[in-house]
Amino acid sequence: MAFLILGISQAVPQAFSSTATIATKVTSSINLASTAGAVACNNSPELCNRNYNNITHIGAHDSFALRDPTTGFSVSGNQFYNATLALSAGIRVLQVQAHVESSAIRLCHSSCGLLDGGTLESFLGSVKLWMDSNPSEVVTLLIVNSDGATAASFGHDFSSSGISSYGYTPASSTGPIPNWPTLQTLITANTRLVTFIASIDYDSSVPYLLPEFDFVFETAFGVTEFTAFTCELDRPLTLSTSADAVSAGYMGLLNHFKAQKQAFFDVPDQPNITTTNSASTSLLGAAGVHGLACANEWGTKPTFILVDFWNVGPSVATGDLLNGIVGVGRTDITSSVLTPSESLGVQAKGTVRSGNTVLLAMAVIALCNLIWL
Repeated sequence: MAFLILGISQAVPQAFSSTATIATKVTSSINLASTAGAVACNNSPELCNRNYNNITHIGAHDSFALRDPTTGFSVSGNQFYNATLALSAGIRVLQVQAHVESSAIRLCHSSCGLLDGGTLESFLGSVKLWMDSNPSEVVTLLIVNSDGATAASFGHDFSSSGISSYGYTPASSTGPIPNWPTLQTLITANTRLVTFIASIDYDSSVPYLLPEFDFVFETAFGVTEFTAFTCELDRPLTLSTSADAVSAGYMGLLNHFKAQKQAFFDVPDQPNITTTNSASTSLLGAAGVHGLACANEWGTKPTFILVDFWNVGPSVATGDLLNGIVGVGRTDITSSVLTPSESLGVQAKGTVRSGNTVLLAMAVIALCNLIWL
């Protein structure tokens, strides 16, 4: 997938002109009194009895790829803070990019020579520990299968990490599913992990690993202009339009992250991230505008929205807007951009190439016509 946005306030384009009505309907449904003393599901009591596909889940794009002291603030990084902090702050979708290196599935950004986030098994283990400590939370994993690993290969890491015990298996092995269980149903059954993997075939030995495009459709990624944030279907290619996808029961995913063009490659647009992740309903390029526009066009809100640098905005505010809730029980993470001057002198470590080496490697990849995801 691709990248992210800080701009000047502008009027919403004419195509989005009716979103104000949706915003009014969404925000008017918030009832602060109803949250008092109630058990929260995914940070709100009001979400417990909603169907999984009737909720907007905010997700961290390339959640493993950090731009922080541990990676020397690598330009390959899409997030300032790690996946478990993201979950504690209200993010409920973790998207990762899987590559096969020396027979192991590793989480790498386009190439493990650019940014190696470690093994999938280790990542899943940390997510499981978080889920163990947060029994009323439903988490979604979205895995980009960059090297065509089999479902069984992924299943090995899910089993070894122990997280497979949380895996949700739908009643039907084929999608789409018009009516998913409620969050409370998933929580009660302790099947609180929903996993989609792009480009795998269904395998009955690991029925909780779901082929993404049997259930989900996506908008375009690799966006480099605010005006390119649309609601048009990009994938799967088996569908013609987003209207067809919605009517068939597919869940909509917005790739709401912006890239910044460079000479040979694109990088996450961190300088403009404040605009991109804004919950504003009037600022061109804002997540709020994009989400409400698609809710209006599709007649149903997007189920997933992926963002870079999730803490800025904060991005979960757009989910709250679309869900008509006030989130509770979240860890308060700064919404500021993380810079080296704020890192308190922590030394870079880990497997990452930085500076000119990264830029050169990225240029080589671009020239070899590899896609920057």
